[in-house]
Amino acid sequence: MNFKDYYTVLGVEPDADDKVIKKTYKKLAVQYHPDVSKHPEAEAKFKEISEAYEVLHNTKKRAEYDELRHHHLNRTQHRYANQGGANGAGQDWGQQQSDPQTDQEFADFFNSMFGGRHSGFEHSGQQRSHQAQQPKGQDIEIEFPMFLEETLVDTLKPVAFTLQQRDPQGHVVDQPKSLKVKIPAGVINGERIRLKGQGGPGPTKADNGDLYLQIRFAPHPLFDVDGRNLSIVVPIAPWEAVLGTKLKLPTLTGNIQLSIPANSQSGQRLRIKGKGLLSKKVQGDLFAVLKIVVPTSPDETSKPLWTELAEKNTFDPRASWSK
Repeated sequence: MNFKDYYTVLGVEPDADDKVIKKTYKKLAVQYHPDVSKHPEAEAKFKEISEAYEVLHNTKKRAEYDELRHHHLNRTQHRYANQGGANGAGQDWGQQQSDPQTDQEFADFFNSMFGGRHSGFEHSGQQRSHQAQQPKGQDIEIEFPMFLEETLVDTLKPVAFTLQQRDPQGHVVDQPKSLKVKIPAGVINGERIRLKGQGGPGPTKADNGDLYLQIRFAPHPLFDVDGRNLSIVVPIAPWEAVLGTKLKLPTLTGNIQLSIPANSQSGQRLRIKGKGLLSKKVQGDLFAVLKIVVPTSPDETSKPLWTELAEKNTFDPRASWSK
């Protein structure tokens, strides 16, 4: 697997802060989300930017990636210098140059972040004793990304991973394996699904290990997840906040009409019951978080109106300071 420069994928500088990374991701996610984009490679692009965001918005993952990226840049520049700089002028070192050692390190990093992560799971009491008497193949755990929309119905999804096996000569080799797995509706972030016998091959006459899929929700361009509930920031104009309005609100199943009450405030949360994530027991809710947005540059028609409002209105938002 070739090294990927996630900063280039998102189009941000390596020293970009979390706010810039999140803002840029959401902009790209809206542009390439498969449900709205007509781009022929929208799904692949969306997965790539989600992959980049998943790493860069996580402090620990980003630190590991930055160290790997630093080594990659050093190695490729060193190789270029040793080759006399031929045919390399103006290249983007994060993307253009390949380094076998870094590529392998990146593949290991990628697998640890997104899938193919192998781990022997601890079993308690009787189960652990039973496994010691009858050893089985290695259990495998894979982080399995899903879009929020996919959790609303039973979904048949492909799973690809790698098993380590021994060839007839006794060498350990990677063996690709693929399955189609039915993911039940209502799964939650972090949930583990066990596929019995789909892990590593067991010793002679022993059972295969198990495959565990750990559900990981892909970041959504509009919704934030809190358990079974979702939240969405709803921008409204100042006059809509004062007078109230009705607007179309996106949900996972399509637009609905939302009534904004008069005299609404920024940060106010409106609950839309039953429009969150699907649950086997309790349906989650959707919370619309209001955000009053002021025009950045009022046009010549509206500017006098703002001036008139300021002159005639007695409202003082800082009145409490004088008490």
